[in-house]
Amino acid sequence: MLAGVLAGLAGLATSYATAMVLTIRESPVVAVAELVIRLAPGAFAERAIAVLGHLDKPALVVGILVFLLACFAWAGSLARRSWWRPLVVWSVLAALGLGAVLAQRNAGMVDALPVLVGLLTWVAVHSALVDALRREQRRPELESRERRVFVMVAGVVAVASLGIAVAGRFVGAGRRHVEVSRRLLRIPGVTRRQPPVATSLGVAGVAPWQTPNEDFYQIDTAIALPAIEPDEWSLRIHGMVERELTLTYADLVARDVTESWITLNCVSNEVGGGLVGNARWSGVRIADLLADLGVDAAADCVLQTSRDGWTCATPIEALTDDRDAMLAVAMNGRPLPIEHGFPVRTVVPGLYGYVSATKWVVDLEVGTFAESQGYWTDKGWSALGPVKIASRIDVPRSGDDVAAGDVRFGGVAWHQHTGIESVEVQLDGGAWQRAELGEVPSVDTWVQWAVTLEVPEGDHEVRVRATGRDGQTQTSVVRAPDPDGATGLHTIEVSAG
Repeated sequence: MLAGVLAGLAGLATSYATAMVLTIRESPVVAVAELVIRLAPGAFAERAIAVLGHLDKPALVVGILVFLLACFAWAGSLARRSWWRPLVVWSVLAALGLGAVLAQRNAGMVDALPVLVGLLTWVAVHSALVDALRREQRRPELESRERRVFVMVAGVVAVASLGIAVAGRFVGAGRRHVEVSRRLLRIPGVTRRQPPVATSLGVAGVAPWQTPNEDFYQIDTAIALPAIEPDEWSLRIHGMVERELTLTYADLVARDVTESWITLNCVSNEVGGGLVGNARWSGVRIADLLADLGVDAAADCVLQTSRDGWTCATPIEALTDDRDAMLAVAMNGRPLPIEHGFPVRTVVPGLYGYVSATKWVVDLEVGTFAESQGYWTDKGWSALGPVKIASRIDVPRSGDDVAAGDVRFGGVAWHQHTGIESVEVQLDGGAWQRAELGEVPSVDTWVQWAVTLEVPEGDHEVRVRATGRDGQTQTSVVRAPDPDGATGLHTIEVSAG
């Protein structure tokens, strides 16, 4: 069993190192993990996100590695009976890895090389390790010597595997090189502007109106983030258009750049949750690109595809109306961080990200919803995904102790591409009291709110609700995020003394 585990780890190390040397983003383990994510039922995926949060993908990888270790030990134990049984295990594992690798978008034969190298390593190292054990079984009088040989070979294999994996990590420095390119990049038309002063009400503890890049929520299905050099990126726009268009990065940034403050939020965000943020996005309006291509009047959506194969279908109306739906190249005045889609991603105000926000976007296919389905809509989520009106209490926090008397409450509210007209706060089921609102540059951003309430001694319940500029008031009906966003009023409990 130890021989099987060591041989298995050696194969993983050489396959990983090969993928790094060839600058292949997906090592076989990563490819398997991403295939599991794509095939997982929507309810299971949502549950994993809810329970594990940002640990969902690491937990998946760890689970795959534990499964592999069990298979490696099993292959080793099978060597007691015959030489060919372990080969079956190695071959099946390699076939699964190969299938996952080739299922990746734009995969070619070169992507299969890490799997082949891993398989050859498994077979060769396992044979070398079990040879000493078999000689010991045939000649018991050589037991101590053969065991020393086994231990020596096992030690060499363990050290070599670790060294190969580490060396592969250093050799495959693709992300580090892309990060250097990103930091040195200067994009014409991109500016660094501070948010308007009146957007902040100055209440300590309320989320800043402009979310720093490092604090912006991150949701995606990629295990290994695509590292794309700007000069290697291109975007194809095709489908139900009179003329196809392929853009390089240089082509894109040479066009007129639009800059807008836009709030994004995830459909998985629970009532009062933090999967929402506001940033200044810079990019090229998608409406301007599509206007030049002669879009078929029968088209009603655009299927977006990421470099890692993730897809979403976006209503074409949201990409061609007056909102600043864009191919974004910068976030808060700097080139996009890799984890937020560098070099290019899509940003569409008023829609949840699962139908609009494609990081590392490389393909836009104009078509119809009848023939196009994205990753999440294929798992039962709503096809259109308009953002629901929402509000949140940031201070005090639920469970806080406060001084009896006047207490300052504050938070944020949002209804992108509609705007917030008013926010009201309720204490212990009493009358709704209107809050002060910060100013906003457009209807596509969230707004800060604040109100002072007289809170007597004792335990209290506080709720908040928002009303949009369309007259719609936030519902108190509680619904889970699936299939089209959570509803309900954020409620906290405080104790005054």
